[in-house]
Amino acid sequence: MALQKNMGEQDRNIRLGVATVLIIVSFIVGSVPLKMLLSLIALVLVATSWLRFCPVYIPFKIDTRN
Repeated sequence: MALQKNMGEQDRNIRLGVATVLIIVSFIVGSVPLKMLLSLIALVLVATSWLRFCPVYIPFKIDTRN
């Protein structure tokens, strides 16, 4: 089953920007669990940007492609 793209360029750029900020913050914070959580969230944002697909958008019928 192929994933149907539902993410536009602006959405991808915002996700990549937020992921970058989260990675930087994860290097600054001292708590290991918080570092892991921030890194995991950043990884999800990068993966969804790369795939151009967000599964959370499906139930809400959101498509940010223009």
